[in-house]
Amino acid sequence: MKRGILFGLVMVVALGLVVPTSAFAQEKKVRASLAASVSQTLGVDTVVTITYSRPGVKERKIWGDLVPYGLNPGNKYSKDKAFPWRAGANEKTTIELSKDVLVNGKALPAGKYSIHMVPAEGDWAVMFNKNSDGWGSYDYDEAQDALSLKVTPEKAPFQEWLRFGFDDLAGTSAVAYLHWEKLKVPFTITLPE
Repeated sequence: MKRGILFGLVMVVALGLVVPTSAFAQEKKVRASLAASVSQTLGVDTVVTITYSRPGVKERKIWGDLVPYGLNPGNKYSKDKAFPWRAGANEKTTIELSKDVLVNGKALPAGKYSIHMVPAEGDWAVMFNKNSDGWGSYDYDEAQDALSLKVTPEKAPFQEWLRFGFDDLAGTSAVAYLHWEKLKVPFTITLPE
């Protein structure tokens, strides 16, 4: 009888240790699109940081399919309102500027912005929005755009995992880009004179 009670007590304690541990492990599940960031210093002390999540191609058709051309149709997250692409996965893709810059020749004040894009077969729209918190582009509000511009994507070598980077470094300027699948979407960041 005492053995049965002792065994039951040991089992209760053991289950008490195992259940919370396995529940905690589920909260720490690795995302399919890993978080990343890239930074570039321009001039002496202007830091540009892009923070994003990296989806993979995974043998899917990306442009015009997984990422549709034009605005995404409404869904349960956007309350049936069309929205742009978040330029990545998971939370909003953001760009943080330590000082004022020019993007494709247009002023963008220092601060943190979400980056949204409207893909197309021709030129794309790229928007830098003051709402930098939250998940995706579902709550995108055009009235919050600090800057909107048109860019021309370029053909590029295959890139499995979406990435942002900087090319054509020239001291006080650089070409920032999104590169995924066989496409690069560039925009030039320059320090004002």
